[in-house]
Amino acid sequence: MSETFTVVRTATIDASPADAYRYVVDFRRWDDWSPWEDLDPTREKSYAGATTGRGARHAWSGNHKVGHGRMEITAADEPTRVDIVIDFLRPIKATNTAAFVLEPSERGTAVTWSMTGRRTLFMRATGIFRAIEAAIGRDFERGLVNLKAVVEASVR
Repeated sequence: MSETFTVVRTATIDASPADAYRYVVDFRRWDDWSPWEDLDPTREKSYAGATTGRGARHAWSGNHKVGHGRMEITAADEPTRVDIVIDFLRPIKATNTAAFVLEPSERGTAVTWSMTGRRTLFMRATGIFRAIEAAIGRDFERGLVNLKAVVEASVR
């Protein structure tokens, strides 16, 4: 069994890569589409560093559904890619990387959201990864549906 995991989901948005990119490269705009936004509307959020792009940072602390963590954009290639490092601090400690890749397609923009991390000894021993992958995958799918709706509404 591999020591790493990767979760990948893709959706097509009827808009240009630049239109979608602006919602991914700015953590403040994640409030409009993030699949976790409605899990704890009272969670604490903070932003630091750059406003958008490389160096932009976001931290959150909330209930058991959203936990506590922080993320930082480590690379941003407008309008095709955003790379993020995510530190989950609670309920489970982990550091993962995420990427958004935006590619022109016949129907607009194919947005691929992926996350890669280490399979911990606990994950390997309990086989819990399948449940985690399914949960993260569902979250990514819901987030991409939300992103699609927001971006397409903004270009109408």
